[in-house]
Amino acid sequence: MKKVGILFGQENSFPPAFVQRVNEKGGGDVQAEFVRIDKVVQGEPCGYDVIVDRISQDVPFYRGFLKNAASSGTAVINNPFWWSADEKFFNNALATKIGVDVPRTVLLPSHQVPPDTTDNSFRNLAYPMDWEGIFNYIGWPAYFKPFAGGGWKNVYKLNNAEEFFRAYSETGQLVMMLQEEVKFDMYFRCYSIDQRHVKVMNYEPRHPFHLRYVTDWQAPQEILEKVHWGVQQLNEYLGYDLNTVEFAIRDGVPLAIDFCNPAPDAEVTSVGQENFDWVVEAVSDMAIRKAREHVPGRDNLSWGKFIQAGATKRMLHEMQ
Repeated sequence: MKKVGILFGQENSFPPAFVQRVNEKGGGDVQAEFVRIDKVVQGEPCGYDVIVDRISQDVPFYRGFLKNAASSGTAVINNPFWWSADEKFFNNALATKIGVDVPRTVLLPSHQVPPDTTDNSFRNLAYPMDWEGIFNYIGWPAYFKPFAGGGWKNVYKLNNAEEFFRAYSETGQLVMMLQEEVKFDMYFRCYSIDQRHVKVMNYEPRHPFHLRYVTDWQAPQEILEKVHWGVQQLNEYLGYDLNTVEFAIRDGVPLAIDFCNPAPDAEVTSVGQENFDWVVEAVSDMAIRKAREHVPGRDNLSWGKFIQAGATKRMLHEMQ
């Protein structure tokens, strides 16, 4: 019997629906349950062939547990090693290399020096920075936000340099990025599951949270195909099994705005019944497939093309 677990926090609707659907579709050889942890011993299997992770971004203990589980072959959704290393600024940089359009964005050092550092730790950093060049590149208005994400915490909309420097002084030791504002005609939030299933959802981020999926953009098929392609491209290179990608459409061009959401909202009260049912079905199918393909003791994690390409180059170099 293959065993699937889901690790979660404050969610109420998705975890039980997922467990129920896996058990309905498991055919007697795959069974799902809520993950139960009573001890974590180095190098010992956790008892699950597959774990769907919905909470470790907020609980470091869970992240350690998942990495330990992966060392014994558990297929963790999403890969806890890559998720620990990933952040939004890198994602934007990667997007520019794989043909996905993104807003103009720059990375900025923290306003205050990190712990255990001094001014001498930053002798490679020009002072002052080329603020004029940065502001000319980004333009106004602009968004100022943490480079690693954070669920819309510490996000500023700024209209000029004076507002920027005032906001910058409030960010402490956060590493931030400055990004051009995208005035869009339409907006879509897209689920990507198993790097093969995509659901494009109408979304209006300017609405109150509970009404953001209550909109009816009428996009030409050509734009929808570009959005679909962009979702596939990003998740294949990043290696996420479960993610959402947001696209703003400006003058007919889809720009990827936010695509580092490996524990995306899936509550029925947020996404609506139709989207909820689709996500439950797709994630259940993925978990069942991964459970049946699971090989104990092997690396059963998903790795994106960006990492795979580097590994292939190293292997070929070593063979020469």
